[in-house]
Amino acid sequence: MALPTVYAARHGETAWSLSGQHTGITDLPLTENGERDAGKLGGRLRGLVFTKVFTSPLQRARRTCELAGFGAQAEILPDLMEWNYGKYEGVRTHDIQRERPGWDLFRDGCPGGETAALIGARADRAIGVIRAIEGDVLVVSSSHFLRVLAARWLELSVAAGARFALSAGAIGVLGYERSTAVLERWNLPPP
Repeated sequence: MALPTVYAARHGETAWSLSGQHTGITDLPLTENGERDAGKLGGRLRGLVFTKVFTSPLQRARRTCELAGFGAQAEILPDLMEWNYGKYEGVRTHDIQRERPGWDLFRDGCPGGETAALIGARADRAIGVIRAIEGDVLVVSSSHFLRVLAARWLELSVAAGARFALSAGAIGVLGYERSTAVLERWNLPPP
């Protein structure tokens, strides 16, 4: 079986990604700049052929996928949903840390939302789906989920996702060297 290469694309900018607010299940649209970046993402991916295209059910990911030119073949994969931030939805990290010094999303999770173990399990399920595919795969989702996906792809802990910054509209490439899962490229901005 051919091992897949995964192109992990973060949605374009939203008002909350611009302001630094945690945007999990709040279904925000892209900003004008986010729409432009989503279109540019299509330029970076031009010429690539994907056996499967998966997107988060949230409109910011679906619209990014559409503007990049892959909306017609996209399938919604619910496990690609962004981290459920619970009580911290819409709150900035520095505001959370005033209340809870030392808080780290990737280690501590969110009260009333998802723990690191829960999002790690979702990432592992998504990886199971992806690894069963023969051919390259495009995945469009949100920053924190994709960072966890990268960590789990590499068989690292969810906490390691903190080390994989991913800007709005950027992509990362996960693949293999022989049979070992590797990070080929990461945080590539739209052209």
